[in-house]
Amino acid sequence: MLNRVFKYRKKIVVQNLKNSFPNRSEEETKMITNQFYDHFADILVEGIKMFSLSKKQVMQRYVCKNPEILFPYFEQKKSVILVSGHYNNWEYMVLSLGMQFKHHGVGVGKQQRNKVFDRIINHYRQRYGSEVVFASNVRETFEAYEQQQFPTAYMMLFDQAKNPKKCYWTTFLNQDTGFIFGPEYFAKKYDFPVFYYNVKKVKRGFYEFDLTPISENPNQAEYGEITQNCINILEETINEKPQYWLWSHRRWKHKKP
Repeated sequence: MLNRVFKYRKKIVVQNLKNSFPNRSEEETKMITNQFYDHFADILVEGIKMFSLSKKQVMQRYVCKNPEILFPYFEQKKSVILVSGHYNNWEYMVLSLGMQFKHHGVGVGKQQRNKVFDRIINHYRQRYGSEVVFASNVRETFEAYEQQQFPTAYMMLFDQAKNPKKCYWTTFLNQDTGFIFGPEYFAKKYDFPVFYYNVKKVKRGFYEFDLTPISENPNQAEYGEITQNCINILEETINEKPQYWLWSHRRWKHKKP
């Protein structure tokens, strides 16, 4: 098992699990830790496999169960925001986004420090029609496509934020947690409907996901309502099968102001 050979941030993983599930026994924590590293090994292998997958193989490995839910918005030339966390395989969503829906697919990602690696990986991410944008140009992308009335599906991951003063604070997994507020901000700014996509692992290398409406009229929602509803789904999903979330990050290093 990977955790016995390559203990990548194991102290962080174990501490995150203990803080998130204080009522679970040491044996349960150990079991989840082992399961997480098994899945993490799968993610690493799938990341390499991603470079050689054909269109047909991608769509066989990453299946949307209800893409028709977005059809009416496409006909109205209305863009949508698709929200999720770092749960199961998110890279396959980026890769397949341009093929999953009638909408043009844009993945809002994090820019890598290594510019050469960044160019290489984004070349492969975008080879089947998806587009990847970053914080440096995400606003321009939203504005340009909205002016053109170009129906776009924006994929946005909303895990914990880096800046404790520019996020949405709530209780998550028994801890004060600051979440990225970007999806709700853009939803309200452009009045784009928000959907949560929940990814399930069918078997090694194969996933399926469905879309759950969060807000069809974002400007009618109270502050934080959209973000909190997404958080509730993510928390429920993690509680059900915690091994598939990315536990190796320092998600609680910032304290609530």
